[in-house]
Amino acid sequence: MAELRIAGVHKDYGPVRALTGVDLTVRSGALVAVLGPSGSGKTTLLRCIAGFEALDAGEIRVDGSRVATPDASVPPERRRIAVVPQEGALFPHLSVLGNVAYGLDRAARRAGRAAAVLDLVGLAGFQDRMPHHLSGGQQQRVAVARALAPRPPVVLLDEPFNALDAALRAELRQDVWQALRADGATAVLVTHDQAEALSIADEVAVMRDGRIVQSGPPELLYGTPADPWVAGFVGDAVWLPAVMDGDRARTPLGALPVTPSAPADGDDQNAPQRVLLRPEQIALVPPGAPDAVLATVVRRDFYGHDAVLGLRLADGTAVAARIFDPASVPPSVGDQVALRVRGAARVFPR
Repeated sequence: MAELRIAGVHKDYGPVRALTGVDLTVRSGALVAVLGPSGSGKTTLLRCIAGFEALDAGEIRVDGSRVATPDASVPPERRRIAVVPQEGALFPHLSVLGNVAYGLDRAARRAGRAAAVLDLVGLAGFQDRMPHHLSGGQQQRVAVARALAPRPPVVLLDEPFNALDAALRAELRQDVWQALRADGATAVLVTHDQAEALSIADEVAVMRDGRIVQSGPPELLYGTPADPWVAGFVGDAVWLPAVMDGDRARTPLGALPVTPSAPADGDDQNAPQRVLLRPEQIALVPPGAPDAVLATVVRRDFYGHDAVLGLRLADGTAVAARIFDPASVPPSVGDQVALRVRGAARVFPR
């Protein structure tokens, strides 16, 4: 295990600024997800950490040792940083065991390290298989085992589940998370998948235009996003116009409590604002319930474990509600329902 520290990193490709003043610390044994849309700089950051790209400014340290500055850079092979690419990139002529043991010294091979990490990723008994006899998910497990085998100080995962179907991706990321935990690895996962980042990372760093715009535990980013863009990127967002009235916001869904950290628009409490709600905060209640607001169902997306309703309020405002009770039958399009907001809203200036 080792701490990874990135400080003030800049990277340009000609006139294009790929990274601007990136600061990120990954504590020893933690998994940090770098989350961002295409072109945000997350893959460039991973390549800088691995040593595949030189820095234009800043520094990178692994376990306190400087491995990269603009003037000096430790070669990738000497950093002992493992990379799991999007595709497993296994050696086709080597067995599963041969692939995993490839980077091990003689002592580690004799100690059975390759077999041990195959067991960690759920592939005990697959030692003699050839890569072309494995499924895509199994190949990615082998790639993770190969990365973990030499006990590197840092493991970098470059969207390793991207090519898999949704069900297999969810299963594999949990298994990989458990393998990283069991081995005590320090890891950075690069992804554009919000569910992936929020579900397995200890911390999430959200990137936009080459900068980290917010970082912290998943629940912090989801519950208290730094700005409207982060709010919409890390999860489904319901935006409502609002006017502050003391410590509450008057909205089309009624007067709502707001989070203490809600930003004020100067000293004018009557200035127009907008509030953020998550769809799961909008609950269906019996008609006639106190403080309920009526709405018409205009869309119904059923997912089995939950359903999302598209709703239109009497004033034309569109909202969405997520229903989690699989035993209930969600309302149909055209039905009228009663709504109430659970919890507090977060306020942003309009």
